[in-house]
Amino acid sequence: MQRTLGVCYYPEHWPETQWAEDAARMAGLGLTFVRIGEFAWSRLEPRRGQFEFDWLKRAIDTLHTAGLKVVLGTPTATPPKWLVDEMPDMLPVGADGAVRKFGSRRHYDFSHDGYHEESKRITLALAKAFGAHPGVAAWQTDNEYDCHNTTLSYSLAARSGFQAWLQQKYQSPEALNRAWGNVFWSMEIADFSEIELPNLTVTEVNPAHVMDFRRYASDRVVRFNRAQADIIRAHSPGRDVIHNFMGRTMAFDHFAVGADLDVSSWDSYPLGFLEDRSDQGDAWKRQFVRAGDPDFQAFHHDLYRATSKGRWWVMEQQPGPVNWAPHNPAPRDGMVRLWSWEAFAHGAETVSYFRWRQAPFAQEQMHAGLLRPDSTEAEGFAEAARVAAELETLEGEIDPRPGKADVAIVFDYPSAWAWEIQPQGREFDYFRLVFDFYRSLRRLGLSVDIVPASAPELDGYHLALIPGLFAWTPELVAAIRGFDGQLLIGPRSGSKTQDFAIPDGLPPALPKDLLHLRVSRVESLRADTPVRVSGGATFQFWREFLEAGADVETVLSAEDGVPALVRQGSLHYLGGWPDQELMRDVLQRLAADAGLATKALPDGVRLRRHGSHVFAFNYGEVSFDLAELGWTGAPLLGELVLEPSGVAVMAVERAGY
Repeated sequence: MQRTLGVCYYPEHWPETQWAEDAARMAGLGLTFVRIGEFAWSRLEPRRGQFEFDWLKRAIDTLHTAGLKVVLGTPTATPPKWLVDEMPDMLPVGADGAVRKFGSRRHYDFSHDGYHEESKRITLALAKAFGAHPGVAAWQTDNEYDCHNTTLSYSLAARSGFQAWLQQKYQSPEALNRAWGNVFWSMEIADFSEIELPNLTVTEVNPAHVMDFRRYASDRVVRFNRAQADIIRAHSPGRDVIHNFMGRTMAFDHFAVGADLDVSSWDSYPLGFLEDRSDQGDAWKRQFVRAGDPDFQAFHHDLYRATSKGRWWVMEQQPGPVNWAPHNPAPRDGMVRLWSWEAFAHGAETVSYFRWRQAPFAQEQMHAGLLRPDSTEAEGFAEAARVAAELETLEGEIDPRPGKADVAIVFDYPSAWAWEIQPQGREFDYFRLVFDFYRSLRRLGLSVDIVPASAPELDGYHLALIPGLFAWTPELVAAIRGFDGQLLIGPRSGSKTQDFAIPDGLPPALPKDLLHLRVSRVESLRADTPVRVSGGATFQFWREFLEAGADVETVLSAEDGVPALVRQGSLHYLGGWPDQELMRDVLQRLAADAGLATKALPDGVRLRRHGSHVFAFNYGEVSFDLAELGWTGAPLLGELVLEPSGVAVMAVERAGY
């Protein structure tokens, strides 16, 4: 595998006389891939059946002649006005019942069969026209599923599709009534046509009803993506099919979508995400305002690597200030380079910058590119050039794949839906819980793989974590039974059945020979009323009352004597949401039991094991001497004194591993 760089380009935005110069500059910069076309439907088909592909062919020819490889996007994220006018009911409907109108992007309903067919039609036309073009190396399906909260639609099309989906799943209204517990509040139905969508009710909707709607909506995204992937593979064999996921997007099952991709990618905007999607307080955001959260990008690198069995890209890498966050600072010098190398440390094949040239018009005109609107080089250009030169120098020196990490975290999208549906406490958020565990592992210098709950493969890991899992599956229970490392479960794991009911034997509902334990009750905690566990360490947000069998050892107890951390063999259960101190103590204990060495890293310094090498990154504003961690000799890349925004790579044995 050769690591490469790319860029996102919009030839339809610029005079055709400029294309050849742009292509030459891209190639001169050291770029390999250029993504185009994902928003161009109105130029590709200005009226129904009037395909105008000649300009696109000339653009692809120009890029190909310059030695560049094209990633061609299907333009289905931006259906043109004439199509919306033909079928106005294709527009999505918000939970408030309001139609989300034409005038921006992602204005379609995944449940609308007519639009589903139109997306196939334009994909087929493009695949037939360009599938064999030597300049087309890969395809991107659509763009950023669920951006602007567009997975869920409450339209007539969604209602009809949901009813049919439920009929197929349950076969009879009686079976649905039993599964949902519809005897409660007289919610029983006599026919599937009576099912309404779970919005605009007086008070809380039955959680089992909402959960099935979330499953249905996720299935619609999978169906939509699969249809395009199948067409592309039939008419463009040998080219990778890619989709670009987003940060902290939980509305659909990315593992299910990833099953139909050759490569998963995602769009990495560290500064925007710090402002827009972080649970950390203002002090943390100030500390990393120009660097981004030290763990947020890494988490998504590991997550999306898992969605397509190891092959992944960054399709859009922030190169400067963005336009969509509450505040949009400029990156600190060196951070664009650091973000690029961190992606490669986690196994990225390609890092592609968004975008080539800043647009001087429309919604994204304040979003920086590698070039300014006048075509002069922006700050990110030089950093991309430096990465390109370093990649060429290090070609063949670093393992092509990151290899298996020592630690695994089991991740499950349905669990995110479940705790959004019934959080029981304002702060209980599945992503936040899992990310807290991930961050704490990274602070200890440990590298992490993400494992899907739907296909859990835990063999070979020394330590595995399953936090906040909604409901067990037979496959996951079997994986737990066969796992011979240290395992941490909790909190809230196994607290529901697949039908969103409390298990008969109470949570966590594991076989007693694995864990003889039950949770008799739970409480959600105000931020200012934590439960002390040991020293200054506490449970925050969520706490469980554990009743353990005689074969279960209590490792830690809360100040009121209730067990907090218990173990049965090598399986541990944590009965609450730990604060940072408790999280560190528990994970250090389990890592030691698993034979894993940990390191006390400063807030801004992070490590990533990559085969026979270790990468180090400094998100902080203070330099750090890696010799303090046992690093010796000259790094393959960088220096032992890791300056702010610094990157270093060392062979494992010389990095103290």
